[in-house]
Amino acid sequence: MRIFIAGATGAVGLPLVRALCALGHQVIGMTRAGPSVDLLRELGAEISTADAFDAAAVQTAIATAAPDVVIDELTWLPADPADIIKSLPNDTRLRRDGGANLLSAAQAAGVGRYIIQSRGFYLNAPEGELASETAKMRYDAPGEVGNSARAFGEYEDHVLAAPSLDGVVLRYGFFYGPGTWYRPNGAIADQLRKGAAAIIGEGSAVWSFVHIDDAIAATIASLTADPGVYNIVDDDPLPVAEWFPAFARWVDAPEPPRMSVEEARKAAGEEAIYYHTRLTGASNKRAKSQLGFTPRPLLWKAK
Repeated sequence: MRIFIAGATGAVGLPLVRALCALGHQVIGMTRAGPSVDLLRELGAEISTADAFDAAAVQTAIATAAPDVVIDELTWLPADPADIIKSLPNDTRLRRDGGANLLSAAQAAGVGRYIIQSRGFYLNAPEGELASETAKMRYDAPGEVGNSARAFGEYEDHVLAAPSLDGVVLRYGFFYGPGTWYRPNGAIADQLRKGAAAIIGEGSAVWSFVHIDDAIAATIASLTADPGVYNIVDDDPLPVAEWFPAFARWVDAPEPPRMSVEEARKAAGEEAIYYHTRLTGASNKRAKSQLGFTPRPLLWKAK
């Protein structure tokens, strides 16, 4: 296939380009001009330099590439996870405006399949239950998290409703493994070693992770799977109070201290509290059934 990937040099984009090229696909990687171009060139991908916010440039890029599939892996995330909330407005704008430009261009070019990265940790499910693919985003989340959830939900709806293409929504869990924040030498481990990370309140929010390589495998499987929504998460959704200390042990870091909700509200804001007390884990049953998804056990669960 000819596969156009927007966000081709990101945490998912680059290993996805590598895997697809190795499988013999013709990959066109979209990125802004700069050093990242060389990362794509050395993998053997074609290069398309365009800014996702420039609708005309995106239209030209996709029309020129004439792909069978467009994959949107665009993100705007900081190198330091402490800045995640600050970066969310830009990430939300990229999702809303950049995604709209990509989708419009794909439809105009007659692309057959359109795959997007969505979030498997903004989902609404009853307490104590895992969110299925029918779950909606948490539109009532506070502040920038709510804005982000609404942008993702609207984008999902537009993709799935597009009559001229097969829309696929991949709701990834929190990435861990090479090139991510969650690895032995990653940003979260560094925070723990500096004593800069804590469990807020009861740490009752349930997180679903996915190893980056398992996410890549599921994305490749989605090239030919039935259209629709898939939760790309592992089998081990755990509350923050359980997974965070286990992660600290896995990376040989001190166990995270506790912080009260009141302290966190002053120091970090409502969004941070939400991440530690309200998030819901997700079910991967459909991905296992339809994509042959076989995620590895969470690497630090038993540590």
